[in-house]
Amino acid sequence: MINREYKDRLFSFIFGNESRRDWTLSLYNAVNESDYQNPDDIEINTMGDTLYLGMKNDVSFVIGGYVSLYAHQSTYNPNMPLRELIYLGHLLSKYVEQHKLNIYSQRQIRIPIPKLVVFYNGKQDMPEQTVLELKDAFPEGMNPDDSDVSVKVRMLNIHSDKNRRIMSSCRPLYEYASFVDNIYKYRETEDIETAVDMALSDIPDDWIIRNYLMANKSEVRLMCLTEYNEEETMQMFREEGRIEGREEGRIEGREEGREEGRIEGRIKLIVDLVNDEVLTLEEAAIRLGMTVEELKSRIEKES
Repeated sequence: MINREYKDRLFSFIFGNESRRDWTLSLYNAVNESDYQNPDDIEINTMGDTLYLGMKNDVSFVIGGYVSLYAHQSTYNPNMPLRELIYLGHLLSKYVEQHKLNIYSQRQIRIPIPKLVVFYNGKQDMPEQTVLELKDAFPEGMNPDDSDVSVKVRMLNIHSDKNRRIMSSCRPLYEYASFVDNIYKYRETEDIETAVDMALSDIPDDWIIRNYLMANKSEVRLMCLTEYNEEETMQMFREEGRIEGREEGRIEGREEGREEGRIEGRIKLIVDLVNDEVLTLEEAAIRLGMTVEELKSRIEKES
């Protein structure tokens, strides 16, 4: 059975690991133009359990009076302010409990200032920096200033030719981004398994993250394959149409018959990931656009 830890994405595996808090600190300093020197100042508090709607942040930590929520996205998602708000609520609840804070006290309690960042390296061309705001989700025609809640998320494009200041300030981030770019490059002519293996083989000897990735090569390979196949599946759904109807899962679009076969293959892959406990039922259902009940029925058919 596959270790549940393999559910981590590669970004989280690199920057959310207690043993590599120096890389987390380097990333924080690069993003915020700060100069913290002691990795022990980092308190990683990423919540490992599955949260509401199957959402899980990649890395969260506290340093210098700030709580940073870092998420990686290979597909542009305008709903990140809402997702991060939901996650932040769970995280602060945990923070209050751990620090034994009394939210009913007449004295003002203190909590760290939230900093929300998304690191994007998908195929869609995006600006170097984009600010996503919760108010963009409000109904059209309504005045966003009426809201008592304001959330903004900074999305940073981390393709290796973007945000050069941040990349040069954080060598592990540059290497991670270059590694993922190489997978995309090789995928143009090779299957995904070969592309990942070629990218791993091409890692230069002087890369900071090389020894860490090679020491965990099988886990890294599995994470890359899982992430890419999930991304490819969702991209196919967007380009070729929606799964309609609870039973037939009809795909609209060109070359319908051939594409339905490809979609079926991707669904089977996700079902296999559930069976291997790489994904939870809730996570897989969201990725496939199904209800949990529909997915359970599909798994029963596959077994």
